[in-house]
Amino acid sequence: MSKTKQLLSLLCRRLLPTTCCLAPFSANSQIPSLSSHLQSSSRAPLPLGLDFFPNPKTYLLSFCSQSAAKLDSTPKRCWNCVADAPSSTPFLYCDSCRTIQPVDLSIDYFQIFGLEKKYEIEVDGLERMYKDWQKKLHPDLVHSKSEKEREYAAEQSARVIDAYRTLSKPLSRAVYILRLEGVDVDEEQTVSDPELLTEIMEIREAVEEAPDSQALNQIQSRMKEKLEETSDSFEDAFRRRNFDEAVTCTQRMTYYQRASEEILKKL
Repeated sequence: MSKTKQLLSLLCRRLLPTTCCLAPFSANSQIPSLSSHLQSSSRAPLPLGLDFFPNPKTYLLSFCSQSAAKLDSTPKRCWNCVADAPSSTPFLYCDSCRTIQPVDLSIDYFQIFGLEKKYEIEVDGLERMYKDWQKKLHPDLVHSKSEKEREYAAEQSARVIDAYRTLSKPLSRAVYILRLEGVDVDEEQTVSDPELLTEIMEIREAVEEAPDSQALNQIQSRMKEKLEETSDSFEDAFRRRNFDEAVTCTQRMTYYQRASEEILKKL
């Protein structure tokens, strides 16, 4: 046996799990070139137990997946003091050196506020957590820091503001949580439900013909009730993972919300 083949055989035994079955090594085995192996459309299995990844693409995908898993499991660290990020809270701010961290887009809006990813949330608690973040991330607090940290502060603060505005309102929260599930919602899509269209036309007529603010307030109360009812329907549909029904609910909520905004303009 040549030294080259001995080394290859030893390498295979070290790389392969003990449960893999290696093809027996033969002194007469021929090692095909890599180029001929990749170009062959109907290749035979490689000898020497080298065919543990029959397809080069399979090997690359497996290697990349394992590497990605290792990267994902690698703990994040502060860019300034290299302290490990906490595992239980989103790493927007380093408590060790009081430094704002760069935006991590893998952290969704619910995670920013330490909330479970569900539609029904406690809005009062959300506001409290939002204010806590702004006490740490507001750009005015780092005006004397480095340009890098000032940029991080502006980006983090803007994202936290957007997260708060999105989650604090039922409609935007519904649209966002659907998008997290891969369901895209076109908020400008025309509704084809004749019952809803008729209802919306009647609401608009009532708003236009309302004689005073008292009448407008009564319509506004109806819109609030409609929004709450549809919000409950969305929550139920989302919990059952009936995304078609959930999208329909967001369309209804959109129309009720717009009607409510029109009433506020007239009040």
